[in-house]
Amino acid sequence: MLRKLSIPNGQASMWRDVRTIAALAWPVLIGQLAVIAFGVIDTAMVGRFSATDLAALGLGSSVYISIYIGLTGILVALQPIAGQLFGAGRESEIGEETRQALWLAVALTVIGFALLFFPEPLLSLAKAPPALHERTVQYLRILSFGLPASLAFRVYSSLTNAVGKPRLVMFLQVGGLLLKFPLNTWFIFGGAGVPALGGPGCALASTLINWVLAAVGMTVLVKFEFFRPFGIFSRFSWPVFRRQVALLRLGIPMGLSYLIEVTSYTFMALFISRFGTTTLAGHQIAGNLGAVLYMTPLAIGIASSTLVSQALGARRFDEAASISRHGIGMACVLAFVYGVILLAARPHIIAAYTPDANVIAAAMPLVLIIVFYHLCDALQITTAFILRAYKVTLVPTIIYAIALWGIGLGGGYLLGFDVGGAVPAWLQGARGFWIANSLSLGVAGVGLFVYWRRVSVRHLDTVDAD
Repeated sequence: MLRKLSIPNGQASMWRDVRTIAALAWPVLIGQLAVIAFGVIDTAMVGRFSATDLAALGLGSSVYISIYIGLTGILVALQPIAGQLFGAGRESEIGEETRQALWLAVALTVIGFALLFFPEPLLSLAKAPPALHERTVQYLRILSFGLPASLAFRVYSSLTNAVGKPRLVMFLQVGGLLLKFPLNTWFIFGGAGVPALGGPGCALASTLINWVLAAVGMTVLVKFEFFRPFGIFSRFSWPVFRRQVALLRLGIPMGLSYLIEVTSYTFMALFISRFGTTTLAGHQIAGNLGAVLYMTPLAIGIASSTLVSQALGARRFDEAASISRHGIGMACVLAFVYGVILLAARPHIIAAYTPDANVIAAAMPLVLIIVFYHLCDALQITTAFILRAYKVTLVPTIIYAIALWGIGLGGGYLLGFDVGGAVPAWLQGARGFWIANSLSLGVAGVGLFVYWRRVSVRHLDTVDAD
């Protein structure tokens, strides 16, 4: 029998946890919005250069994001490891784990660089015209040289988040955003002796920014007094097999879960594109709204994960359960509030995206679905991050695969394309995919929450046994 989770100090505990989570979440939110703005700026500026370059940006970005998220997701394993060590006061071990994570980043760089510099096997699936293929290859090859810096920065961000210093990531991400526009302008359109590079120009700008961020991040780890007890660069360490295995045991399922999320949405977009440009445009509006709304529960999930991992490291299992419960509740309540606002302002929000009446008509029912979709998304992403704080990753990845690929994509295909001929008209097309995807997130969220309760109770029972 699962025992009932205790609620220390009742309402006072809840508000304390909410305030603590919010203090860590808002810098993460601003940093994530800055990262989203990178893609918005690239799309807006390259779209003014040429349609071919814009198409190459879209194709190249989809390839790059899949590789980048898969690899960086593995490195996020450092966060729960470092967070628990920090909570336990074992600061010198944090330095060793960080060095091991940097070695892992080197190994992952080799894999990622090969895939990005020689992308022809991946691009062959798209069967793009020669001109588009060439520009996409140029774009990806430039980004391949920035991948080592991107992975190093992921190690930096995982460590700083783990020890409760998310502002050190936010400042650099916002600073990178400030550099993005002038560098994009220079490299995309040319000037001062630099030829107009088009789409590959924004890749060059991103690569340079990534190296600046990585260099500044490593300097912060060396110079800031807060990090000195960790001794990250105080001595040299070769890769240690057992530590690498521990990172991979956590990191590979994490990377897979990120990939499952990304590919489930990417394939949904590919299937919806068969219904025509108007339907796809409506889907794009709904998807963009969902992505922006997603940033808030993502930030809450990262902040809650930091606090939970530190509490677990200090063996304060009641506190870890309390923070987990309040973090999940906070994300879901805010998702509900966002949903109410979205319902009230839906026509005005969609009209801000496009004046096209047909696209507005296509987007209206999808944005209505977003209300339920976002609530489910908030539940699943917050719970997933909290489970990672408990160093639990394999079962959540299986839940993701069954829910997002099976129910989301599989169910969406059956509904959207009326497989079997018995699907009502209101469930067909893009709506079928969005409803199935929302249902899949709901199933994933409930499954992850139930599993978190089991894991949490197991830890609480350990205290009782002691």
